[in-house]
Amino acid sequence: MQVANFAVTGGLYLASSIGLRRAGVADSRVGPFLVGAAAAGLLGAGAFRTDPVSGYPPGTPDVLPGYTTLGALHDAFSAPTFLALPVAALAYAGGFLRRGNRGWAVYSAVSGLGMLAAFALASIGFSQRQGLVEYAGALQRASVMIGFTWLSALTAKTLAPTVQRGRATSRPITGLCQRDC
Repeated sequence: MQVANFAVTGGLYLASSIGLRRAGVADSRVGPFLVGAAAAGLLGAGAFRTDPVSGYPPGTPDVLPGYTTLGALHDAFSAPTFLALPVAALAYAGGFLRRGNRGWAVYSAVSGLGMLAAFALASIGFSQRQGLVEYAGALQRASVMIGFTWLSALTAKTLAPTVQRGRATSRPITGLCQRDC
């Protein structure tokens, strides 16, 4: 089930990166590339099973004697998701700020920084730091939720109908429409 979750989510991230590039959202050139890197990370992480940690599943020791090859590959592929996506949010924040869209600039910046902070705290917790080890899994999921929510909102914003000359129209995302599409 989790492999399917990774595959579907990675595919949706990849589609988002392509759509964001075509739409030219906030004039960001690096943003869609970073979203694509996060997609590749999800797809790769889904292909390899993670190592158990912190007594989960029940009966597992808090710390394993070493990484398995599959666990190391899972973590290596996960890194772009936890690093590239927040950097993409920060890149879009700068683009939105340059275009005068302060609301989206602030939301993107807070999302990027929040995702990085939650991931950093989760990583410290997974290393068995007292006071955080009990919350590491929840912090990791908080990081994921912040990133997923931000990207979903950005994608929805990009695809949302706009009102132009008194009627609803779809925003062109392919660059083929030059006037009132």
